[in-house]
Amino acid sequence: MTAKSRRAPRRISVVIAALVVFLDQLSKHWAELHLPAGVIRPWLPGLLAHQLVYNRGAAFSLLTGAQPLLALISAVVVVAIGIWLVRQSQLRPLQSVAIGLLLGGAAGNGIDRWRNGAVVDFLALVPIDFPVFNVADVAINLAVACFVIDLLSTRGAHEP
Repeated sequence: MTAKSRRAPRRISVVIAALVVFLDQLSKHWAELHLPAGVIRPWLPGLLAHQLVYNRGAAFSLLTGAQPLLALISAVVVVAIGIWLVRQSQLRPLQSVAIGLLLGGAAGNGIDRWRNGAVVDFLALVPIDFPVFNVADVAINLAVACFVIDLLSTRGAHEP
């Protein structure tokens, strides 16, 4: 495998991460401009609503009140993922997508933590009682799904 072909999956990860951060920050900016805090507005009937909330904790509001620590953790995670990405000699296509989604999601929520001490959430699932979330959260969950699919699809490939 040539050096150029080894860099291509990393570029894909970086492009996906940048796209996730852009869409995440753009959507959060829109939400802050157009949604009154706490008010539920139907968006996709029976599925999604808009509801602007500020999460001062981690996932599911864990560690609420520890904003400086969470901001620092976000920065460390983004740097660690970046270092890991640079050090990888090979990435499978689904790994590239997963890393890009994870990096972009972590960076998007990290930007919020550094900018306002809270993560802007604005998407609410209507049919079930679930925490309000955002584009970065969706990207992080898609990353986990991509990692699991990649793991399951390559599980037997290395066995004799």
